[in-house]
Amino acid sequence: MEERGVDWGPSNGYEIQEYQLSPSSWNRFEECPRKYWLSRQRLPKKIGMPIVIGNAVHNSVEDICNIDMSDRDISEKEWLPKLSAEILSNHWQLQKDIFFEMKRHSGWKKNSYNKAREGLNKALLMLLSQAKILEVDLSKITIGMWNKVREIILANEGTMNSNCGKLMGRLDLLLKDLDQDGNQIGWIVVDLKTGRPPKDNLSETVNRQLRFYRDLLILINPNHPPIRTEGWYTSNQTMYEAIGDSVTKDAFDAWASIELTEDPFQATPQEFVCGFCEWKAWCPKWFVAVHDETLKRHKTFNDEVVTLINFDSEEGLASFKLMIPDGLDGELRDSEKSFGAFLSNQSLNQLRELQNMGYDGPLFLGSTRVDGEVRYLGDWSEILPWNPLLKSIRQ
Repeated sequence: MEERGVDWGPSNGYEIQEYQLSPSSWNRFEECPRKYWLSRQRLPKKIGMPIVIGNAVHNSVEDICNIDMSDRDISEKEWLPKLSAEILSNHWQLQKDIFFEMKRHSGWKKNSYNKAREGLNKALLMLLSQAKILEVDLSKITIGMWNKVREIILANEGTMNSNCGKLMGRLDLLLKDLDQDGNQIGWIVVDLKTGRPPKDNLSETVNRQLRFYRDLLILINPNHPPIRTEGWYTSNQTMYEAIGDSVTKDAFDAWASIELTEDPFQATPQEFVCGFCEWKAWCPKWFVAVHDETLKRHKTFNDEVVTLINFDSEEGLASFKLMIPDGLDGELRDSEKSFGAFLSNQSLNQLRELQNMGYDGPLFLGSTRVDGEVRYLGDWSEILPWNPLLKSIRQ
């Protein structure tokens, strides 16, 4: 990471707080305090292809921006596509290794590499345009042109900490803000986004995330120039500016609320939040909310808590009995309803592993595909022990 006249907060000798507020932890806490509490219990995390793509693109941009090319001919062309492809390939393999090392992951999709390559190329084009270089063909970018890009990069993957150690953030890029004549007029905080872009304006959550980075940078750089912050969405090569008041006071107030307790934080079940929560197998409140119809069941994909009736591990056939909550803390009772299921790939391997371990307790089935009276579980699904967490397991 390059650092040019920018303060990043406490040095290595400074004692950081036991816990810190980041934009992601703040968002998670506001979505559902129980979700945040569970996310800090060191439970096995889940990884999917969007995370792989995002990490590969971000890490590749970082490496490309950090390479010193001062000893090369400034007129050289054809170098950028070759270099970016080589770097992306290396990071893709690293992300693939991490993916399969994690206990919880979706199916690996080879075609996602094309999305990562497209995302990286578009990120580089956005960087070039910020340096006032509008050449659209990456193969025609000279070393001299790229040197102009490197000149506007003040920091690349910079980690910021407030002086009190309570707030932290990691920005993707800090760039010089140039006017039409190429003169510096301030700084731009850039957050690269490889996901779906907004229809019109940034969502409230993303807007606050970007303002958090802006305000934290201001907090630790009192003599800062004018600062703007933008979300760069690679899919449509559009830069969305985050505008609004300071979030610093609200951030410190939030920090005071997220210190872990032995007992779980309150759960606030909501359709979208629970639908994409990776901690349902440890949350009895989610299961109660499904059965008291606070949360609606999906017509095609459902999460269930079951017990296993029969399992043919060779054929990938199983039958399960549906369970229902018996109280508020994860206890279960039979529903007398059952269903048959076809299992393949990851879900089949997970059930085999649990059987080999001798586990015979209730199961959480994530993303079962409903087809009449039959369910299908594959790489899009997961099978975990149903294990509601009622006390903190943090040491």
